[in-house]
Amino acid sequence: MVKVTGMKIATWNVAGIRARHDTLIKWLKWCEPDIVCLQETKTIDANFPRAEIEALGYHIEAHGQKGFNGVALLSKTSPDEVVRGLPGDDSDEQARYIEAVYSTQKGVIRVASLYVPNGNPVDSEKYPYKLRWYERFQKHAASLLALEEPLVFAGDYNVIGSDYDAKNPQEWIGDSLYLPQSRQALWGIRNLGFYDAIRSTSDNPDYSFWDFKSGAWTKNDGIRIDHFLISPEAADKLESSSVQSVVRGWEKPSDHVPVVIKLK
Repeated sequence: MVKVTGMKIATWNVAGIRARHDTLIKWLKWCEPDIVCLQETKTIDANFPRAEIEALGYHIEAHGQKGFNGVALLSKTSPDEVVRGLPGDDSDEQARYIEAVYSTQKGVIRVASLYVPNGNPVDSEKYPYKLRWYERFQKHAASLLALEEPLVFAGDYNVIGSDYDAKNPQEWIGDSLYLPQSRQALWGIRNLGFYDAIRSTSDNPDYSFWDFKSGAWTKNDGIRIDHFLISPEAADKLESSSVQSVVRGWEKPSDHVPVVIKLK
């Protein structure tokens, strides 16, 4: 069973599981999370690099596709059930959502890893798809919230929720991540009754993404787009959160860094 005291749940957009494999292994040994939500694995499930991850004691559930998207859950215990794909549109073949239920000594916890569509360019079909995806997500989130159980939605939401979530918000005007409709979509989820775990425990900017271009990391020109939205039942157990920006300085980093919460 998952450890009850000090359960660590992490989310990380790795920007390619095979390209970031060694960095991921180094981080797993350093952080020792109990459950990890990965995004942008960019590989089909059959090619997911399992051996070294499993050797560290992790069970792997993946939902991937070739060269794009892809999400996964790593956990120190096997899940009781797994949902692959966001419900609401059977024709959607993009691998952006995986959800699992885990048993603990105090009951179950439901955890989902999600990779929301980027939506750029906004004058293409990609932006309406992003908004439709959020509509489906809101319906699914509302249905799970009604279960009144510890619930964690973790991942890359591809939305800058407020000006405080960007070092230079003016640089993002006109971008899908910053448009009012995108913010409204994110806040629509929060307003169902979910808590922003990072903002519940920290007043810092807590940027989680720095573009590879224009020396963004050196200038700390970051944005916060990797979020934990958690149910009231999970919020009651929330002890702390951390954005592990040090990982951005490691060899072969992703443009995102891991974000971690700790539950009682």
